[in-house]
Amino acid sequence: MLTFLLTRAAPSRPRFYRVEVAYNLFGEYSVVREWGPQGRRGQHLLVWFSNLRDACIAAERWRKRAIRRGYITEGKA
Repeated sequence: MLTFLLTRAAPSRPRFYRVEVAYNLFGEYSVVREWGPQGRRGQHLLVWFSNLRDACIAAERWRKRAIRRGYITEGKA
């Protein structure tokens, strides 16, 4: 399992964005994206891929997109 956790510290509303790659019981790889205000349940989207390479490429694309929108990797300033 590979997980990216990103945060955006806006003065009034801190937010999170999580991208996770996981292997499921059906022999597929899934990429789960979850986002929303910190401390609350956010929205989520699940996408399946037939191979790990495509799943990792998609996860990296979504991580880079979140960074362009102002999110930073958890634990880094």
